Amino acid sequence: MRRSSERIITTHAGSLPRPPDLLDEVVGAQPGKSKDEKAHAATLRAAVKQIVTKQIELGIDVIDDGEFGKPSFVSYVNERLDGFEADRELPRQGPWAGSREARSFPEFYAQAASAARPNRKVCTAPVRYRGKAALQVDIDNLKVALDGKKPIEVFMPAISPASAADWQRNGYYKTEEEYLFAIADALREEYEAIVHAGFLLQVDDPQFVTQWTKHPDLTLPQWRKWAQVRVEALNHALRNIAPEKIRHHTCYGINMGPRIHDLELKDIVDLILQIRAGGYSFEAANPRHEHEWKVWEDVKLPDGKCLIPGVISHSTVLVEHPELVAERIGRFARVVGRENVIAGSDCGFATFAGSKEVHPSIVWAKLESLAAGASIASKQLWGRA
Repeated sequence: MRRSSERIITTHAGSLPRPPDLLDEVVGAQPGKSKDEKAHAATLRAAVKQIVTKQIELGIDVIDDGEFGKPSFVSYVNERLDGFEADRELPRQGPWAGSREARSFPEFYAQAASAARPNRKVCTAPVRYRGKAALQVDIDNLKVALDGKKPIEVFMPAISPASAADWQRNGYYKTEEEYLFAIADALREEYEAIVHAGFLLQVDDPQFVTQWTKHPDLTLPQWRKWAQVRVEALNHALRNIAPEKIRHHTCYGINMGPRIHDLELKDIVDLILQIRAGGYSFEAANPRHEHEWKVWEDVKLPDGKCLIPGVISHSTVLVEHPELVAERIGRFARVVGRENVIAGSDCGFATFAGSKEVHPSIVWAKLESLAAGASIASKQLWGRA
């Protein structure tokens, strides 16, 4: 993982808005209905090529494929893990129903309620990885798109065992821990294949912090006990990969309202640092978490590790001013060292295909502001842009 040795390097959290033609194919796909696979493959490859070019043009240094080959950052495991079938017992309710947030703001969540997504599954047999072909398509498309282009580095996101286990309910294993480690063993194949292809691996792990929000009866000690097991399972899956090839990303959700019950960084940072990763991506730009840069005044960043704080946010359509972006970068740089900071985003901007929280034109403006702010910060920290 490249460090910010001469200037502040920029990146983002993974998912980006899909172009209309690709979005129509993904959102319009009907279960059991045949589609023109050859035409879809061509549309996808062209879209990945466009988004790679777009990121470089906007000044982003560490890029990905926008997760264009996936219907979402998590539901893609439906097609990559074997041992599951449709979950017919899944309640028809939104993901935050019964959460701490919904209890505090019932009127807001009643108005914003959404039905549970119908494509979630239940485990009914041993978990196995069967996603090699689909993963290879993503890898090949990204490599073709990179031909002749020279970003500083390239990453590819993959879901964490904890988030996959939350998405797909256990109906087979005797314990939740046994189920979690079975998923970890299966996803290990995807993780290692991404790194073998020459990319950085980013593990997307929102469940790590949203478990607390979704389960209001949990005490903090109980959550920490739950989280410790998830760290162990993730590290088990990552055991064969050098930490410097791994980014860990956690966040609190793209559309969940007031968020007064988010876990605080000071209560979880020690657990995050136990994860076998070279870089840690987390929310630091939205109003609920911007103050938490101060945590690093009291927490020592281990040698060889770097931070990838969000300095632009998915939680507002306001485009951050470059001077503000530079200010946010500077806070972290002064605390942990300029070489240990990569400027990122709080979360992805299209975690599910068709996400409409932030219009694509605003996403591009935010990324452009991220690059401009990093240039300002670089001049302040190194005396040059």
